[in-house]
Amino acid sequence: VRLQVQNVEKPLYRGTFHCFQSIIKQESAFGLYKGIGSPMMGLTFINALVFGVQGNTLRALGKDTPLNQFLAGAAAGAIQCIICCPMELAKTRMQLQGTGEYKLKTKNYKNSLDCLIKIYQKEGLRGINRGMVSTFIRETPSFGFYFLTYDCMTRYLGCEAEDSYVIPKLLFSGGMSGIVSWLSTYPMDVIKSRLQADGVGGVTQYSGILDCVRKSYREEGWRVFTRGLTSTLLRAFPVNAATFATVTVFLMYMKSEDSLPECEPGPVIHQPSSL
Repeated sequence: VRLQVQNVEKPLYRGTFHCFQSIIKQESAFGLYKGIGSPMMGLTFINALVFGVQGNTLRALGKDTPLNQFLAGAAAGAIQCIICCPMELAKTRMQLQGTGEYKLKTKNYKNSLDCLIKIYQKEGLRGINRGMVSTFIRETPSFGFYFLTYDCMTRYLGCEAEDSYVIPKLLFSGGMSGIVSWLSTYPMDVIKSRLQADGVGGVTQYSGILDCVRKSYREEGWRVFTRGLTSTLLRAFPVNAATFATVTVFLMYMKSEDSLPECEPGPVIHQPSSL
């Protein structure tokens, strides 16, 4: 977020690792965890919603084809925007608060919930949902590629339940799925971050998505749409490797126990194998 929204005329950070070092040096290690309250509150619901919608949509579509995997993932991505957008708005505002300060001189928000409450009081529902359209444009195809890639990878690697290497294969498949999904729509993530950060400090720069794209490109060129990509991909692999492997192993376990048969059509249970 910091790399995506920093002022090109007076950049604070030269790159991912310089940003990492600067935050620790200037704000202590706790600076790396600014805004963590928002994901802690929202990610549980988001993942439950995403995998639930994906599984049920795939079941409703009937056939387990690559196109249906993409459509089911896209549907899941679109629906979870309802939670994702306000969550990321609070996260972005909290992460930008007190940039470069060890002890905050001015603290606008106490925590993520306080941030959302104050934004609502000042701007109403429209303020809470700032960046919703850009989030929708980012998440819908991104989650389509997310589940499609995972399905293709697990098929290609032959992820069978009795395989002694099934966990490493699932971790690798999940990690690659995360990388592909982020690469597919990353420029829109930059735009979303800029729109959600717009207005911090009392100055509003952008009137909408197209205005943000035009001004960003005019001032910084095409490279602006890849700002922060390195840190995003470094995060994406382990996070999504853990997420997909955990969900898949849990579904495999529940299927073997045969205690929740309705949960069988999970993200990879449809495959013509024991998995």
